Amino acid sequence: MVRRKPVLLLLWLTLLAPIVLYTDRLSSFSNSISNDDFIDNVSNLSFGNEVGKLNALPQELTNAVKEPIGIVYVDNSRNSHQVSVQSRDGSAALESQELPLRRSAEHKSRMLSATDNEILSEEKGMIEQVVNGKIGKDDPEKSKAEEENKEMGSQQTKLNTSPAKEENKSEKHSQETTLKVDLEKLQTAPKYRNSSSTVMPDARVRQLKDQLIRAKVFLGLQAIRTNPQYFRELRLRIREVQRALGDATKDTDLPRKANEKLKAMEQTLAKGKQIQDDCAAVIKKLRAMLHSTEEQLQVNRKQTMFLTQLAAKTLPKGLHCLPLRLATEYFSLDPSQQQFPNQEKLEDPELYHYALFSDNILAAAVVVNSTISNAKHPSNHVFHIVTDRLNYAAMRMWFLANPPGKATIQVQNIEEFTWLNASYSPVLKQLRSQSTINYYFRSHHVKSDTNLKFRNPKYLSILNHLRFYLPEMFPRLNKVVFLDDDIVVQKDLTGLWTINLKGKVNGAVETCRESFHRFDRYLNFSNPLIAKNFDPHACGWAYGMNVFDLAEWRKQNITELYHSWQKLNHDRLLWNLGTLPAGLITFWNRTLPLDRSWHVLGLGYNPHVVQKEIERAAVIHYNGNMKPWLEIGMPKYRNYWSKYINYDQVFLQDCNIDL
Repeated sequence: MVRRKPVLLLLWLTLLAPIVLYTDRLSSFSNSISNDDFIDNVSNLSFGNEVGKLNALPQELTNAVKEPIGIVYVDNSRNSHQVSVQSRDGSAALESQELPLRRSAEHKSRMLSATDNEILSEEKGMIEQVVNGKIGKDDPEKSKAEEENKEMGSQQTKLNTSPAKEENKSEKHSQETTLKVDLEKLQTAPKYRNSSSTVMPDARVRQLKDQLIRAKVFLGLQAIRTNPQYFRELRLRIREVQRALGDATKDTDLPRKANEKLKAMEQTLAKGKQIQDDCAAVIKKLRAMLHSTEEQLQVNRKQTMFLTQLAAKTLPKGLHCLPLRLATEYFSLDPSQQQFPNQEKLEDPELYHYALFSDNILAAAVVVNSTISNAKHPSNHVFHIVTDRLNYAAMRMWFLANPPGKATIQVQNIEEFTWLNASYSPVLKQLRSQSTINYYFRSHHVKSDTNLKFRNPKYLSILNHLRFYLPEMFPRLNKVVFLDDDIVVQKDLTGLWTINLKGKVNGAVETCRESFHRFDRYLNFSNPLIAKNFDPHACGWAYGMNVFDLAEWRKQNITELYHSWQKLNHDRLLWNLGTLPAGLITFWNRTLPLDRSWHVLGLGYNPHVVQKEIERAAVIHYNGNMKPWLEIGMPKYRNYWSKYINYDQVFLQDCNIDL
């Protein structure tokens, strides 16, 4: 009995003391804070790792909540606080929640209340779903955005309705949306990272050039000129950047101190912006610079065109030496040694005859060598070469010293054709007229031609017009293949003699793959005589490798037709000087198109000729200014030409010709 009393006393104290203490603490707690603060604190209570969901709005997962940046604006009302938060992507969200005014540290800790383990586990689960293709497999970006917008609208609607009934459903939907958003971020993050890390090639070179342009604009402004100290500094920076830039085209070509010069110039330009703030003056200066640059560009283009034409028609030293060396050797030979063999084949119509008119010995040699090298039966091929008096001895000496195997060679002087005179040929009469001489040699007295190509003195040579007199030159032949001296033969050409021209006179490859090779490119269709007789959109064709039916030529009296048109063009109003426009008119409706594989053009001006077309072509043509025997010739095409030259030949060695 004595022991029971102390035990009962202790039991009573154990039960009664907490009640008394709790009642006292509760009274002090209710007196110290308001009812609003109490509700807010209770809503933030967490048990373990689970956050209590006491608000009306469904809560997102903690790993999807971002810390807001910017300023939080709270009004003075304690019952309703409207918080405007600027998110990281620049959008503003207006939330109507009962939030107490507290320090930003407390607000941050509330939003990031999840533990590290929970975040890692959620991310791991989401990545596994991505790998397994369970989420976002067929969701386009547009549909994702629409679902997020709908979700935001549904959340605002639920704010004004009773949230208790839809709490579980909205919580589940919010989690799915959050997972989709996080999935999109994971998928797009590497792309953003790659795009931001991609550096424009040669960015520093471009930036230095841009700085020079801006600096030159500043130098021309009045406000800058009135500031002598800044003016001197700017000129100094310009010289530094110019020296650093030099001839560099890549960032790797820049010196080590280029970055320092770039930063110094940028700082100087920043000062200039403060001195000159008049945009109108800067725009005016830029327009003036643009106009001046365009004028200078036009001048440079004309100069480039002139120099290109000059380089194309200037004879290199080696090619000037070669005919002199050959002529000296030719005249030292006995008359019996100056004759070619197999001259009885020259008028045999059963053989394959080629006509070649040239004053370029090395070019003519390549044409003959390439044709014979690819011929199946070289002994059946006959070459008729016509040159001028100046190169006649040298041309004969070359083929005497370098005979083309079993093929037959004939070299003639144009002066041997005594019937070809001014009284017979209108074009020869025009070439010797005073107006033509003035056109070429006194161009300052006449209106200059816009296209310098037509002012080329090669058109003064009758060699260029011999192609219109083939029947008169070879009266016993029925068919001839005409070859230019800037071509290379890559296949056997005997198939050209078996082509049925179907009553046409000329067989040629058409060149209307591009619009500028049509008739309106070469003929003056503003003249009624041209417009009446020809189609401006008719397809042109190429000289260089042509099959001429001489029997049909004589039958249709083509030479007389050519003469009539040449007489009408005495004042060059129908077409400019040249053989192609005259050929287009003369052989109008008398030309049979050949397969394009017979003749591929453009190797003298076009760097983008298709390689496959070159390889399968029977003849490749270096038409244009960049001939393969000139320094301006394109290296990528030169080997097709140079492989038919033996550079160990004594005459080439004497003249140091080694292309």
